[in-house]
Parts: sequence; structure tokens; C-alpha cells
Amino acid sequence: MIALLVTLLTVGCFLFLGVGLWVLVEDLWIIEVPRAISQPLKFRILCFAFYLLLKWGNILERLRICSMPHVFQFVCDRLPKTNDPNLMVTNMRFGTIKVRLYQPKETSSSLRRGIVFYHGGGMVMGSLDFYHNVCNFLAQKSNSVLLSVGYRKLPDYHFPVGHSDCLNVTIHFLKALKMYGVDPSRVVVCGDSIGGGAVALVTQALGGRTDLPKLRAQILIYPGVQAINLQLPSYQQNKNVPFLTRDFMFTCFSQYFRVDPCWKDALLTGACIPAIMWEKYKKWVSSDNLPERFRNKNYKPEFHAPFNEAAYLESRQLFDAGNAPLLVEDQVIAQVPEALIVTCEWDVLRDDGLLYKKRLEDQGVPVSWYHAENGFHGCLTFLDGIFSFPCSLNIANAIINYLKNI
Repeated sequence: MIALLVTLLTVGCFLFLGVGLWVLVEDLWIIEVPRAISQPLKFRILCFAFYLLLKWGNILERLRICSMPHVFQFVCDRLPKTNDPNLMVTNMRFGTIKVRLYQPKETSSSLRRGIVFYHGGGMVMGSLDFYHNVCNFLAQKSNSVLLSVGYRKLPDYHFPVGHSDCLNVTIHFLKALKMYGVDPSRVVVCGDSIGGGAVALVTQALGGRTDLPKLRAQILIYPGVQAINLQLPSYQQNKNVPFLTRDFMFTCFSQYFRVDPCWKDALLTGACIPAIMWEKYKKWVSSDNLPERFRNKNYKPEFHAPFNEAAYLESRQLFDAGNAPLLVEDQVIAQVPEALIVTCEWDVLRDDGLLYKKRLEDQGVPVSWYHAENGFHGCLTFLDGIFSFPCSLNIANAIINYLKNI
């Protein structure tokens, strides 16, 4: 028995070290760490931990032991959390959806600003716990009541559950603002990554509603707002820059939208897009709409492979304007509230934010823009502790400054 245990432990150690070495080699050879990112060693360490977790998640999923999203969620929810003594934090449910309410303890002579926050994570990771420190910071620094939405996600829930949860929670909150001490004229929706896309979808869905308080503003932090043009400059320039490489991005939305991974090349090259659809949407999603500075000499203009009808039928839900907020008609865009859009230079989704910024501006919607030259996708979550980055705090402060004027 002892010999068997020793053998199993030895095999386990070699397996663990082997997977670690595998990830390390991939990290050194494939992952790009831009020179502009400060503290590159810290960035490398975080990348190694992230991809080690991803690799083990995929291994356990193939062995039918545990799904990759569950591995991420289990680990991320156990990371250290900071509690602010000046805030009262309450876990609740709106129906079946978990939410977390952050309220300043200090009494106020007037109703406070309200923030509804949708976290990122590509429907794979992210949670109320993982974003607790971010929400804690935003609520405390802006003296706001903040509601964090724990929408349902992979692997148990697929499109359209996550986005529907965000919309339904927001409607529920808007109907009960005074219960939480929130001024109906000062409600802001905010989110990062896929949560930023949810912000766009929610503001568009509520833009024409007359039975609810009007949203005052929207904050989109490196949002994903389209999947029709994956040949934009940032998709090429930053395809191997963590923490959202182009491959991992495809993994996230293919699982959420139930698109077979075999159609990856068709999506990346535009073979799944009918010519008539491209003609309709290129006025909004073409790289011609980007500022010249974001189209450097290494950029190759987008191209489209011969149309593949099977690929289109498999992935067409990605191009529905109800799922891709960049593709809605002008009259819908014109009704949304003013916005702060945050983009990062070293982010595969950088150009999504820039294109959405232009769409809003073209329809007369006031837009403030903060661009982090040394920022990368997901950097807001590294806001404090030993793994914080200057760009993280800079983005957070830009959001706070914007909120204080609401």
C-alpha cells in the first residue's frame, strides 16, 4: 500500500511539473509582453498562473472530471478580498440572480448616485467575489450605492441568459431605487469586457422605455461589442497579448453562443459573413472608422474569404443586432445616455471600444474617452495588492473622476 501511494505521488508530481513546464514553454514562445507594460516580470508571473489554470481546466474537462469554467470559478472566488469599514455590503437575490449591494455607512442628507455593475470574464470566469475589490473601490471612492450583478454563466448557462440577467436586474433595481437611497436621476450602468458589452445592450434596450427612470450615464471598460469583423488592427496586433488573446476570446464566445470550434477560421477570416451583410455593416465596423494612429504600418486591411453558408448558419446569432450593440440602427444609438469609454492600447478589444465611441458621437451622444497607453485587457481587476499595476489605478481613478460629475 505504501509503495502504491509513493508511486501515485511520484506520478502526480511529475504530471504537475510536466504541465507547468508545458505552460512555461508556451508562455515564453507565444505570449507577447509589450514593452509599454510596466513591471513585465509581474505580468509574466500572472500570465503563467492564468495559463496554468486554463491548461489544468482543459485537462480536467477532457477527463470529464470538472469543466474548465468551474475550475476558474473555484480558484478565482477564493482569492483574497478587501472589506472597507465605511461600506455596508449585503448579499441578496433578485429572483434567481445573485447580487451584492454596496452602501456607504455614513448618513447622507440627499439621495446618492447609483451604479449597476456587470463584471467581465467572458462568461467563463468573473463573479461577485472576484470583482468584490473593484466594486468596493468604486462604491467607496465615489460615495455611491453600487449593485454588482452575479449573472449566470458557463458552463451551466448559455446565450442569452447572462445578458438577460443583466437587463432584468437593472429593471428590478430601477423600480426600487428609493428603497436603496438612490437618486432616480443619477443611475449609471458600468461594466468591463463582456460586462461592457452588457452595458451597451442594456442602455439600448432601455433607451425607449418611459415607465422607468432614465439612465444617466454608461461606462464601458474595454468592451466587446461586435464579432463581425475580427480582422481589425487590434485583433491582429494584440492577438497574443494576455489576458484576452484572440484564441481565448474565441473559446469564450464560441461556448457561450454554442458555436462549433471548427468554424474558428471562418469567423476570423469573415467567410461566415454574406456579402450583403458586410455591405450593410461595414460603415460601422470597417477599420476606416478608426483614428489613423491605431492603424500602424504592420496592419493589413481586413479581407473576407469566400462565403461559407454552413459557417454562417452555425454562427449567425453573433451578427444579430440584438447581440452585437455596434450593429443596431442609428435611432437606437441616439436614445442612449452619455458615456465614458475606456480602452487599452494592448487589448484585442481596443478597436471595438473605438468603433462604438464613433457610433455614439455620430449620433450626438456625449462621449468621454480614457485610453490607457500601458493598459492591457483585464487590468482593472489588478487594482490592489502585490500584483497591482499603475494602469489599473489610473483607469479606476478616471472612472471615479467621471462619476463625481454625474
